[in-house]
This record gives sequence, C-alpha cells and structure tokens, in this order.
Amino acid sequence: MSTAYDNAQEEATEGKVYTVTGQDWDELVAAVAGSDEERLVINMGPQHPSTHGVLRLVLTLDGETVIEARTVIGYLHTGIEKNMEFRTWTQGTTFVTRMDYLAPIFNETAYCLAVEKLLGITDRIPERADVIRVLMMELNRISSHMMAIATFGMELGATTPFLFGIREREMVLDLFEYITGLRMNMAYIRPGGVSVDLPAGTVDKIGEFLKIMPKRIYEMRKLLDANPAYLRRTKDVAYLDLTGCMALGVTGPILRSAGLPWDLRKSQPYCGYETYDFDVPTEKTCDVYGRYLVRMSEMEESLKIIEQCLDRLAGPDLKGKPVMIEDKKIGWPAQLALGPDGFGNSPDHIAHIMGTSMEALIHHFKLVTEGFRVPAGQAYAAVESPRGELGAHVVSDGGTRPYRVHFRDPSFTHLQAVPATCEGGMVADVISAVASLDPIMGGVDR
Repeated sequence: MSTAYDNAQEEATEGKVYTVTGQDWDELVAAVAGSDEERLVINMGPQHPSTHGVLRLVLTLDGETVIEARTVIGYLHTGIEKNMEFRTWTQGTTFVTRMDYLAPIFNETAYCLAVEKLLGITDRIPERADVIRVLMMELNRISSHMMAIATFGMELGATTPFLFGIREREMVLDLFEYITGLRMNMAYIRPGGVSVDLPAGTVDKIGEFLKIMPKRIYEMRKLLDANPAYLRRTKDVAYLDLTGCMALGVTGPILRSAGLPWDLRKSQPYCGYETYDFDVPTEKTCDVYGRYLVRMSEMEESLKIIEQCLDRLAGPDLKGKPVMIEDKKIGWPAQLALGPDGFGNSPDHIAHIMGTSMEALIHHFKLVTEGFRVPAGQAYAAVESPRGELGAHVVSDGGTRPYRVHFRDPSFTHLQAVPATCEGGMVADVISAVASLDPIMGGVDR
C-alpha cells in the first residue's frame, strides 16, 4: 500500500490509523506498542475451530474487553468466479455449488435463475422442476441451520446440541445422496430444470423424514430455548438493531431477528414460492438469542413447505412430467439412470441418440462438448439462502461461456458486522457473535 495513500487516509481519519493486510502483523504490533495505553493485540484464527473456516480476526483488547475487531479474509483461495469464465454455462454449476458448501443447492439455483433470465426461458421451466428445486432448497435450509446451531452449541461448550444437530443433518444428506448421488456439491440444479427426476421411493423417504424431524427440532429446543447457561451467553450479546442491519446490508435471520420480515421468498418470489403457505419468523431481540430462535422457527416453516412439495409431486398434475426444458438445444440430457457402472444415461436414451436419431446425437454432442450460447447481456437473480440474500450477477458476451459471474454472498456482506457486534463486548462473546452471523468462508473467498 503506497505511502501517499497512507498519508491521505490518516489525514481523513481522526486518530491513529492501523491498516491490517495479510502480512503486517509485526508492523501492527509495533504501532500499538507505541501507544501510551496498555493494549493486547491477539490473533483469532485463521486456524481456529470457532472462526467457521479460515477467517482471521485481529482483536485489540483492553483487559477482557474488545476495543477493536478487524476481519482478515482471503485464506481459502478458491478462484471459483474466475474459473467459471473457462467453462460452459452448464459446467458452471459444478463450481458455484462449492462456494457456500453448507448450502450448495441455493448457489446452484441463484446461478441457474440468472442464466435462465439471460436465455429468456424463465417461464418455460417445467413446473415439476420448480417444485423439486423448492423441495431441495428447503431440505438444504434445514441441514444448514442444523449445522449452524450444532457448531454454535459446541463452541459454547455444549456437546449434546452438536451431536443432535449433526445427526439431523445426516438425515438430510442421506436424502440428497439418494436423490442426486452426492451428499454435497451436487450440481443438481441445471439451466432449464434439474439434472434428473426424483428416483422411485423419494416421496416415501421424505415422508418418513417429515414424521421424525418435528420431534428432533423440539428436542433441540428443549436443550437450548430455556437453558440458563445458553441464555447468559446469547441474550443481549452481539447487539445489532434494524438500523445497523440496513446500514451494513445485513439480510436473512440476522435481519429478521431485528424485527423486519424481509424474506425474498415472500417479497420477490421465485420458483413459485408465492404459491406456498408459510410464515416468515421474526424476533425483536436484535441479539444472538434472537438469531437462534429465528433459525429454529425457519426449520419448522421449511417442514411445512416440504410437505406441500410432496403433495404436488405425488399429485396427478405433476406426476411423470418433465424436469428439464423441452428445448433440446438448451436442456442437458436428463434421461439418467443407475447403470451397471453406477451412473450414466439410461439405455433407452443411449439407444435413441446412437441408433435412431442423428439430430438427437448432434444435440447431445454439442451440448456436452461446446455448450449452448447465451445472448449477450447481464442479469441478476437472488434467492433467500439460509444466511440471507444470495444473488448471482451473470454477464454474457454471446458465447458458450460466461464473460463474468459475480455472487453477492451474504457471508461476505455479514462479516462487515463483526466490528459492530464485537467491539465493546467481552472477548469470550466474540465466539457467540461470529457464530450467530454464521459465515461460511467458501462463500467469502470465492
């Protein structure tokens, strides 16, 4: 960083300015050591179990009180957004699904909705595909919230919530594996629909899940809702009111814990969410405890949506309907089946493209090797992820690959709230504050 910039920055700011980058630890400590006041500067992370990945916090302490909290990011080095410029539009789903790795379905959906906007096919997506997308997102919301609450409990010293939360999350991941073949990073949502229809028995398996999960959520509530130790570590901790949320661009459960029922599923519906009956839980505590309550209530609302999805999928209107757009120049071949090798296209589809239809073979070959072309332009699409507004800004130059893809990831935005929620509090409460923001570093360093 240039000296001229440093001088200009110091002139524009009252008091001493400390600039924290990735390699200036010695300079920072030396600067603080020159102060007349006694201060302690400590590193929290990037290798720390409570930083939710490789997040580094530089904390300046006055005794046990946090005077300054700075976030330092960039330790994950995924380069996902840049890599997508060298892959086809469909192959992009295999990259975006790895960003917020606890909510892969949401990454895929936001990206595909933006691509479909550019293609002008939003209204042509099969209804069954939209219902499956909603089903998968709500299952994913439950698994993500369970992980957030489980790890939060463990970070505060409560191991039982962790065991319960991981157990419940495994149930969802088992369903994902049954439906898509993978537990995480599925690349299941594709431009035009989903990669493959639900396998036989899926509705029954999810029906069993719906019978068990309400009791499991109630058990988690019994552990934490009125737990005196948990309340002391969460109530009136990491306070961030509605004004602060709006100023920092905070969305999701954090915003709703400040009393504003802003949920993109209601305010800017997508995938047919306006046709589902569910509520948007809110609290007015503006603290860690309120964020926990909102997430618990959201899981209960997700169960309602999942039940409605199952009713639609099993009904006569959607049963057996397509899950990929009919346009063979866009829709990735979705006639998949479990073959002798464990994966691959169905024998009927292979016979069709290899033996009876030259046109189908050409479409298949061009889709897989070259990909489809997307008209030049740009589009933004957003979904309500477990952490808040997750948006994809997609730019096309008219080719078979994205010119630019940029994500508005809530984890990245919410890290701005670390100083606001931590400064002035106890160093022990930094754990609670960061956990209540629920940042996922895969979504930050992308």
